[in-house]
Amino acid sequence: MTDRLRLAITELHLKPGQRLVERELMEQLSVSRTTVREAIRELSSEGLVTVVPQKGAVVRRPTRGEALELYEARGALESLTVKRFIERSTNQEIDILKAATRLYRRETEQHPNDIAAVLAAKDGIYSVLIAGARSEPLHQLIEQIQARVRILRATSLSRQGRAAEAVREIEAVVAAVVDRDVPLATSLYTMHIRRAALSATADVPD
Repeated sequence: MTDRLRLAITELHLKPGQRLVERELMEQLSVSRTTVREAIRELSSEGLVTVVPQKGAVVRRPTRGEALELYEARGALESLTVKRFIERSTNQEIDILKAATRLYRRETEQHPNDIAAVLAAKDGIYSVLIAGARSEPLHQLIEQIQARVRILRATSLSRQGRAAEAVREIEAVVAAVVDRDVPLATSLYTMHIRRAALSATADVPD
């Protein structure tokens, strides 16, 4: 139940600000009121849902300040993941990363309006980086951050021209990774996250 609700939120089937009506969720998911409330409580602790007095649970819409802090945390964690990947990955994993990056470009060019497909392709790159970094603590922390910024990522990639820019930025990062250039790769990755943050939060209220 919790996983299904989390997926509906992170894949934007449930929009920021949308109410989570207990009765509707009970009927749609064939679960008890207690199960629904437990799921909402857990998602609230993860920062995906807010319980508003007199209104009930709603999908959380982060403020601009919160969003920027999430992106800053994301940038730090993922840049460290890139560093660990360069230090620990095999040549085969480098090849897998290059293939994932080619798929990301292809999805972006062929399905520019299918944000879910573009995000899925980009997530494939993250999966390769995390696997090659061989750090379970980093993996867990990044998953928590990614769940909270997924809505913002979709907003960012929906902006005119941003998806193509993101592809070029990631390709530059991967080129530095292939060269095993830690300073360049992490610097480029940090800049990529900063640009994504600016794009994602441009219209987010303070």
